[in-house]
Formats: sequence, structure tokens, C-alpha cells
Amino acid sequence: MAKRKSQYRKWMAGAAIAALAFPMQVQADTLREALVNAYLTNPTLAAARAQQRATDETVPIAKADGRPNVTNQTNYTEFLKQSRTSFTSPERQLTSGVQLSVPVYSGGSVRNNVRAAKERVQAGQANLRGTESALFSNVVAAYMDVIRDQAVVSLNAQNVRVLETNLQATSDRFEIGDLTRTDIAQSDSRLAIARSDLQSAAANLIRSKEVYIQLVGNPPGGLEAPPPLPNLPGSPDAAVTIALESNPDLIAAREDIEASRYDIRSANGTKLPRVSVFANGGYSNFLKSLQNVGPDGIPNTNDDFGQSFAQTTADAGVRLTVPLYQGGLPSARVRQSQARYSAALEQAIAVERNVVAQTRAAYSSWRASLQVIESSQQAVEASALSLEGVRAENSVGNRTILDILNAEQELLRAQVQLVTARRNAYVAGFTLLAAMGRAEARDLGLDGGVLYDPQDNYDRVDGKWNDWSRDPLPEPVSTRTVDTPAQTATMGPVDE
Repeated sequence: MAKRKSQYRKWMAGAAIAALAFPMQVQADTLREALVNAYLTNPTLAAARAQQRATDETVPIAKADGRPNVTNQTNYTEFLKQSRTSFTSPERQLTSGVQLSVPVYSGGSVRNNVRAAKERVQAGQANLRGTESALFSNVVAAYMDVIRDQAVVSLNAQNVRVLETNLQATSDRFEIGDLTRTDIAQSDSRLAIARSDLQSAAANLIRSKEVYIQLVGNPPGGLEAPPPLPNLPGSPDAAVTIALESNPDLIAAREDIEASRYDIRSANGTKLPRVSVFANGGYSNFLKSLQNVGPDGIPNTNDDFGQSFAQTTADAGVRLTVPLYQGGLPSARVRQSQARYSAALEQAIAVERNVVAQTRAAYSSWRASLQVIESSQQAVEASALSLEGVRAENSVGNRTILDILNAEQELLRAQVQLVTARRNAYVAGFTLLAAMGRAEARDLGLDGGVLYDPQDNYDRVDGKWNDWSRDPLPEPVSTRTVDTPAQTATMGPVDE
């Protein structure tokens, strides 16, 4: 754990270096802040934590079957009609009894149910890690989408301004007879297309901002460039090796296998004898309504015996229950548990396949995006140089207006491809860390408060035995976004 925290200290320390890779930077939200907000206020993660707390309770529920059981039954009876031949029938009766039963041996069912519940708690904690990791991956993607789309909007806005200038210059040259109406039409057409592209880019930016709000809980400001990702693997095989050990989904699948194994043992226990000790205590009172027959054969309701008679009883013993035939129920439960164990085995292999494929694919996407960044950077530099040369050649009549328009379009495409590749590389790299089990709150070193540890709640409820203990009625911990303003695609400053 210390090693992984150290890795992410480097992750945060590299922010200044990463700033050089993204030209658009405004002092505002950081990726760290976005992740902290999502960690503290996202409803999906909060719901997963609550579900895990419910899973924690399966352990004390299973333990309850092996604990003493005490019950009381009290009856008050009014005898509305008595037999004519009975001279001692009471008019009313109060009875109360207490039964204590203590399981001694249950064929191993209770013990194995508790073990299965504990394994499922471990599986649930791993699944919670997976939910946390998936949320962070989505937040990173949303964060980078906003940065990308802000850059694309700015690039398209700059392109519109350049084309407006071109159109004006083309019109001026047409007035002096230097150009034709065809040149004006070409410039006008490109400007109209650029304006429509700007509107599409603005819509994409608004959508990205709204997704960001959905995940993080508040609107994005001018997002800073993210820090570089630390210690990414040098090969897909190295990534898979780490993923097979640390991926939370795979850990959960393995815990499910162990839980299913205990389920089989528990089902087998239903065929075995059960032993328990018991004690019963009883109290009966006729509430001064018992008639006593006197020496002369006449019922006497004034006798002290009839007025106050009450009795108590008590007994204790050992109970042995030997199941002889249960209609085939135990065997059916054993076969059912075996089938579920088989399903858990196959599911674990399916999860392992998915983890391997996801890890290798993320590694490939990350490496490919790095190469695209390098190529796109060269394309931007070459396109900028080409545009400068075409404009110079046009000024001496060697190039047409269409050549300038094409060069400008080529530069815009290269710039958009570059910012998209930077986004894709970062998201793929973070996805790779998530697949390796290295993209959770403890890995990221988030310090927005005390980190949520599901083990704390498990330890809190594990030994509880009081029938009357309860937690306060829950209140939502996540934040709503209905009051956030509708997002716009406000154009920021454009880097020349």
C-alpha cells in the first residue's frame, strides 16, 4: 500500500510537466478536485456503499441461527360456556410460558453459512472497489472530454474568425478586379461550413459538461491539465500479470467461488442430526374464577383455593433431532449448491477473460494514442508551415484562394486530431490502471476527508447480538444537480 501511495505522489507531482502538453490552461478545477467531489457526493458510489453495508449484515444473520433463542407466549382466555357436568370449570385463565433453546450441533450448517457470508462480504468489498474504480474512470473520461471539447470549440471559433477575415480580404480583392466571384463563393461556403462546425462543437462541449456535472456534482470551470499517469506497464504481459492479482472484479469472482463451496457444505449439513438443549418455564392463573366442590357436593366459589389458585412449571432437557426422510429436500439443496458452485467457477473464468482482454485493449489504445499524438504534433507543425507558404505564394499569384482554404482546413483537422489523441491517450492510460486494480481512492491519494473503509462497518456489526439495536434512519449523502445552471459553450481565449 505504501508503494502505491508513493506512486501517486509522483502522479500529483507531475502536474507541471503535463501542463506543457495542453495549451489551454485556466486556473480552476483540477482532476484531483473532480475525483474528490465524485468520491464524496456521487450517488452511484454512495448506493454501492449502502448495499455493501446490507451485505455485512448477512454475517450476524447467519450467526443468529447458532445463538440461543428465547421466546415468551402469554394467553388470556375467557371461557364463555362451560360443560353442565363440570363443577370446577374456571371462567377465565391466564397462562404464560418462556422457552429457551440453545443449538449445540447443527450438522455444520450454521458454521458453513457464517463462512459463506464472510466470503460474500469480501466479494462485496471487492465489488465496491470495482464500482469506485469505474466511477473514477468515468470522471477522468468526462474531465478529459471537457478539456478536449473546449479546445475544439476554441479551434473552430478561431477558424471562423480566420475565414471571416479571408472572406473580407477576398471581397476587397474582388472589388479591384484581382479575384472572381468564384473565389468569393468558395470563401463564403467554407465560412458557412466552419460556423456549422462551431455549433456542433459547442453542442458537444455542452453535452460533455452535463456529463461532468452528472458524475462530479458541480459544473466544471476552466479545467487544468491533468498530471501524468505514473508507472504504466512496459508491456501488455506485465499489465495482465498485475491485473490478475489486483483487479477487483476478479477478486470478487474468486471470493464467490469460496462462498459457493461453503454453501455445499451447509446443504450437506441438513441431512445430519441436530442437538440442542432447552428449558421451559410456565405460569397459570385462573384469576379467582376456579370453582371448588365442597364436602356437600355444592360448588364453592368463596374457598381460598378457588380464589387464589395459581401454578408454575419448569422443565429442561436435551433434544436430539434425527432427520429420517425430508422428501428429497436435502439432496436437492446439495445439487443446487453444486450447480451454483459450477456457475461461480465458470463466471470466474469469464471475468478473467474479460480482465485480460480489457487490460490488453487498454494497453494497445494507450500506446496507439501516444503514437497518434506524436504524428499529429508533426502534422500540426507541417500544416502550419504549409499554410504560411500557401499564403505567401498566393500573394504573388502562384496559389489560389481555394488552396488557402484547403490549407486552413488541413491545419484545423490536424489540431483537432492532436487534442483528441491527447484525450484518448490519457483516458486509455487511466483505464489501463483501473483494469490493473490501481485506480482507487487509496491509489490516487485523495485527501478530501477520511477515506471510506467498508471494513469499519463490518467490524461494527459483526458481533452485534442485541435484538433492539438499530441505526439512525439514513439520509442521502449524495448531492443533487437539479439546481446547477444549464451549461453553455462560452468561448475562451484562443491561442494563436
